[in-house]
Amino acid sequence: MPKWGYSVIKEELDPEKTAKASGRELRVSHKNTREVCRAIKGMPLAHAKEYLKNVINKTQPVPFTRYRKKAAHRHGIENAFAGRYPIKAAAKVLAVLKSAEANAENKGLDPDRLSILHAAAYPGMKIKRYTPRAQGRASPKYDTLTHIEIILTEKTAQGETP
Repeated sequence: MPKWGYSVIKEELDPEKTAKASGRELRVSHKNTREVCRAIKGMPLAHAKEYLKNVINKTQPVPFTRYRKKAAHRHGIENAFAGRYPIKAAAKVLAVLKSAEANAENKGLDPDRLSILHAAAYPGMKIKRYTPRAQGRASPKYDTLTHIEIILTEKTAQGETP
């Protein structure tokens, strides 16, 4: 069984104030998942969960900044023009986000003061299959899996001194 690491520096994280969760080798597009993670990074937990539910319901688009070829313009997007509704990617990120929230509650952190410190998605291993072609030939067909990482941190309340 492999031991997974996180793509964030350990020394920057306070173990008493952070909770993390990851989804490994999920069957979802790593390009769409990257854009979803980029959109929710830095959001408070409640706001991020509401945002992902709106994306799944197709009421709020995700701005696409990198993988936006032939993506239509959407209204209501800040700092970008192209946007899409990656439903499957948003659902997988929401599941990992709920897992991180459960880990935070298990640690005794206040869910109302949690925000997303780190959200990343990157390609995992490739599954190679073959599709039959004419005259007894076959062509390879690759399916790339995705890793999702989310780290939550507890923010201090206004007026409190750490």
